Amino acid sequence: MRMRLFTGVFATLTAATLMLSCVSQQAQAAKLPGPLVDPAWLKANLAGVTVVDVRSWPRGFTLSPEYQADKDGKKQLERPGGHIEGAKLLDYNLLRVDRNVQGKTIGKRVPEKAVFEKLMQDAGIPAGRPIVLTNPGDSFHEMDGAARVYWTLKYYGEDDVAILNGGNTAWLQAGYDVSTDAAKSGAGDWQATAERRELIAEVDDVEAAMKQGAALVDARSVEQYLGVSRKSSVQAAGHLKGARNFPIDVHTRSEGLAALFMTPDEYGDVFRKLEIDAGPGSIAYCNTGHLAAGAWFVLSEILGVKNARLYDGSMLEWTTLGRPVVGLAD
Repeated sequence: MRMRLFTGVFATLTAATLMLSCVSQQAQAAKLPGPLVDPAWLKANLAGVTVVDVRSWPRGFTLSPEYQADKDGKKQLERPGGHIEGAKLLDYNLLRVDRNVQGKTIGKRVPEKAVFEKLMQDAGIPAGRPIVLTNPGDSFHEMDGAARVYWTLKYYGEDDVAILNGGNTAWLQAGYDVSTDAAKSGAGDWQATAERRELIAEVDDVEAAMKQGAALVDARSVEQYLGVSRKSSVQAAGHLKGARNFPIDVHTRSEGLAALFMTPDEYGDVFRKLEIDAGPGSIAYCNTGHLAAGAWFVLSEILGVKNARLYDGSMLEWTTLGRPVVGLAD
């Protein structure tokens, strides 16, 4: 009798302990300060977030960073490597897929809801915890890639997400350690809870925006915008009629090797110099929706432009479907 009583009490206490542990873990979840976090904030709140390391070259997840000594013998970062301890590895190459649009196969598109959800779960990403996205962070291209994943998460209903400004490079330059351990496997339970069509522009939306005079922001290089050159997958050189160029050189600024998104005031100055009047309903595009995601992030999340959208298909889709562009001769 006493043994049965003891066993029952022990089981009750164990269940209560597990319940309190779960509640405690939820209570420890950090509150993100905004769409961007810096290394110091992440270091202080690492236990309360899920760090997701998104990269197109997953091998770099386990490579050591490289350093060289400057003229004073001080160690300087030469190439980022490794990952923040506990980070989940997400292969960027899997996050963009072929989709059929008006009978044409268009690559680099956002995956369907169930596909994206499974990719997140396969990476071991849990539900109910803030997500901080990172990657090598040593170029505008990397930061625009982080913005692409941020946009995709937002598109599928995730609001508790931020980007580590400057990525792993900024983390290393701040003096924090990285791990070179292999990514740990384990299923996550993150779920896509919505499909926010208001964040995406399709080809018909872009045509309507052009007629209505909404701002179109071309996030490519100046030479591609002007039509001096084009990406091989894009069928015609030039830009969409009425679009203003937000060139890659000013997507981010450099701090050491790190590429950093700038402040609202700095981007406001950049946009004024470039004569970009980015009002509500602005649409960002590029060649395939990668660079445009960085422009969308600047518009929507940093400058607070209402109803900013990403043209996911961008010039790849636009020119494949035979829509007109403005080139050097126009």
